[in-house]
Amino acid sequence: MSATATTSRSVLRQAISGQRKHVTIASVLAACHQGGEALVPVIIGLVIDQAVAGGAVGSLVIWLAVLGVVFAGLSYSYRFAARAAEGASLRAAHEIRIAISERVLHPGGGAETGKLAGELVNIGTSDAQRVGVVNAALPFGIAALAGLLVSAVSLLTMSLPLGLLVLLGTPPLLYLAHLIGKPLERRSEAEQERSAHASGIAVDLVKGLRVLKGIGAESTAVARYRGTSQNSLQATLRAARAKAWHDGSLLALTGIFIAVVALVGGHLAASGSISVGDLVAAVGLAQFLQTPFLIFAWVNGELAQGRASAGRVADLLSTPEAVRAGDGELPLPTQGSIRLSEVTYGSLRGVDLHVPAGELVGVVAADPAAATDLLDCLGRVGDPTSGVVRVDGVDLSTVDPQRVREVVLVAAHDADLFEGTLAENVHSEGSANGDALAASAADEVAAALPDGVETTVTERGRSLSGGQRQRVALARALAAEAPVLVVHDPTTAVDTVTEAKIATGLARQRRGRTTILVTTSPALLAVTDRVVVLEDGRVAVEGDHAALVHERAGYRAAVLS
Repeated sequence: MSATATTSRSVLRQAISGQRKHVTIASVLAACHQGGEALVPVIIGLVIDQAVAGGAVGSLVIWLAVLGVVFAGLSYSYRFAARAAEGASLRAAHEIRIAISERVLHPGGGAETGKLAGELVNIGTSDAQRVGVVNAALPFGIAALAGLLVSAVSLLTMSLPLGLLVLLGTPPLLYLAHLIGKPLERRSEAEQERSAHASGIAVDLVKGLRVLKGIGAESTAVARYRGTSQNSLQATLRAARAKAWHDGSLLALTGIFIAVVALVGGHLAASGSISVGDLVAAVGLAQFLQTPFLIFAWVNGELAQGRASAGRVADLLSTPEAVRAGDGELPLPTQGSIRLSEVTYGSLRGVDLHVPAGELVGVVAADPAAATDLLDCLGRVGDPTSGVVRVDGVDLSTVDPQRVREVVLVAAHDADLFEGTLAENVHSEGSANGDALAASAADEVAAALPDGVETTVTERGRSLSGGQRQRVALARALAAEAPVLVVHDPTTAVDTVTEAKIATGLARQRRGRTTILVTTSPALLAVTDRVVVLEDGRVAVEGDHAALVHERAGYRAAVLS
């Protein structure tokens, strides 16, 4: 699955073409199964006409042997057709999940715009699976057509009216099935959207559960989720009703069609136009026709749901990137000089800031949104609306985002840990790893764990306390030894003694390399070379931390309160 899949049709086309070998094998085998099923009543009719009516024992044995071979063939054909179709379904869904993951994790970003985390998960799981199932349904749809064709040809050899009835009656029936599937497609899309939104809300509530409990907002959160869940439930019920109406309508149409075939066959037998064996074969074929039409009903429903899900996958894959790569190149080695010139982005309003290479600068933002927007610009999560961000004189908006993040490492406040050992989370080798642990006071975390740095950390670091997670996340950032490190509030969950230790260790570890601390922590600001204060989206003042505390009441209130 590639990023060129920008419509539901292109997603379905790539999902099928990517598994064409397995889909083809499954289609051939499934067609053999349905063809064999259609031949069973025909062979039984021949047995009646040529063996039973004539009393030829030898002929009876031969036809019974043929019947046994047909049964064996159709049995094995179905088994291996189902295996190939299911494999194609699973592989296609897996490729879609990979494509979605690559798009979400693309350095250019943008996939998450307007979507909750749970919605992205829902698209990558439920929708991917529904698109993949099309590969399982398609071979059996082709097989059902093969069964109808064998039935029509067999009936034509018995009676021209019977054969024409099946051949001419099937296309209108299939067209009606397509029309009946339209409401199901629309309601399936709505069902998936509401379900994804409910999943997103649930993920957000679980992530913020501690905060909700802390502020006593559990009842409000529950009420919000209850409303979202009820909307999702109503959409699911509407989709279920549409599917029931779809399946019931097709079953009724199929029953009427089969009844007409059986009545025409009975009339022809009564008039002597066909033999008794032909009548038995015709009735058997009429009963068999129910199977292909049931398959059509199932396939049509899966295609309707698959098209709806393919549209959601296509919307995600075609989401424009938030930032794009240009032809700019950062110098090697990178010195780390940072300059923001008249940068406007989000809540930033014409920020001018120069950080010489090797300087440790503190940034105090009265507005938390300004701090986040500054981090986005420095890490090239987004490009400034106006103005320029330069590193060593190179405009970052012209550089590949991946390369920017190799040079400018932004350690966000809410950085997550991954499932694995503490050492794997820090992810560095040798002395750099040990120094980073010591500088961030994460060595104390390791010492308190049963297996030290080899202790397994659960997903998102939930087995650690908030302060422990912060220290390990800071150690990971320090161990990367990036030319430019931007850290956002890395010590909000640690005690003052540990915070002072971290401040000293961080300054020592980053000596000679450009570091920007976006924080209001007095301990961290005290070790900086300079502090820059952002007010109303602009640089209001800059200077030494101690001098600012002494001279500016607003600064004192921001960092000492």
